[in-house]
Amino acid sequence: MSYMNRLFVILTTLVLWVSCTEKKVRKPSSNPFTTEVLLKTTPVKDQGTSTLCWAYAMLATIETNRLMQGDSVHLSPFYAGRMLLEEQAQRYYLTQGKQKVSTRGMSTALLHLIEQYGMLAYDTYPDKSDVSIAAVERQVMKQADMAMAYKKGLQALQTDVSDLLDSSMGFKPRYQFMGGAEYTVQQFGRSVYRPGDYVPITSWTHQPFGKPMVLETPDNHYLDSYFNLPIDSMMSLIEGSIRKGYAVCWEGDISEKGFSFQQGVAILKPHPQTITQETRQHLYEQLQTTDDHCMAVIGLARSKKGKKYFILKNSWGTNNAFGGLLYMSYDYMKLKTLCVILHQAAFKNI
Repeated sequence: MSYMNRLFVILTTLVLWVSCTEKKVRKPSSNPFTTEVLLKTTPVKDQGTSTLCWAYAMLATIETNRLMQGDSVHLSPFYAGRMLLEEQAQRYYLTQGKQKVSTRGMSTALLHLIEQYGMLAYDTYPDKSDVSIAAVERQVMKQADMAMAYKKGLQALQTDVSDLLDSSMGFKPRYQFMGGAEYTVQQFGRSVYRPGDYVPITSWTHQPFGKPMVLETPDNHYLDSYFNLPIDSMMSLIEGSIRKGYAVCWEGDISEKGFSFQQGVAILKPHPQTITQETRQHLYEQLQTTDDHCMAVIGLARSKKGKKYFILKNSWGTNNAFGGLLYMSYDYMKLKTLCVILHQAAFKNI
């Protein structure tokens, strides 16, 4: 084969490979939605193949709320994931491998981790796109298996796992430097979040309204309670929070046909005539509304037909119709929301 022919084959192969591995996003010439409210945000991030959406979403919510108060912060989901791995390595060891190491979780887990381990800025402990969190989970369990086999104890396990995570995820700093000042990770964590700042909300009829309930989902590892409200009250709180300038952390189902990250929309197909408390409950009990994903709600919009939409900040990068944002219809949120976390200032008047 001649040089030119070989070159043609190589170039053709590359073109075919790129066309198969990259999804082309058709961006609208103009935004079909009219923005009513859009809160300040940090740049859209990409969680890659990790299961850390709960950390990205809750931190995005905290970031927006700090920005709206005039305090610029950019926080590290990777640090939260790392500290969860360290915590779960100890649990795996003490349960003799019965409780597996996993970075799956719910948004409330992020608040526990800040309380316990503090926080770092994103620039101090950034994401690493080449790190497979699933592979790191397996490595942590292998490390703990060795510690169990030799009955090393927790201190030795902690040292071994910390060294492993330093090499795979990056060295963990003990201090955060910002604005010419030095903070411990705990001090920096308290500067961006204090216990009681946020209120978890849900809406299900199998538990009484007006009281906290432990949400029965596989990833609620901390057995967190959510304040149970009628769905119309919850929806009013979500919209009211955005209008007051506070972002909301959303957690819910994205398995519907009308959910499309590429198109940047989440709508119901086919659309039920009416969405009631009973409709929600039926789908939940039929296991058709599940805990799939977390995002930050940062704005409100209207379609050309005047329908209400929420603007959400996702953590799947910027390669979609709206640069990483997603427009979720009011009805989609009403039907498919598992739970939300609101700033306590948006919850005061209930």
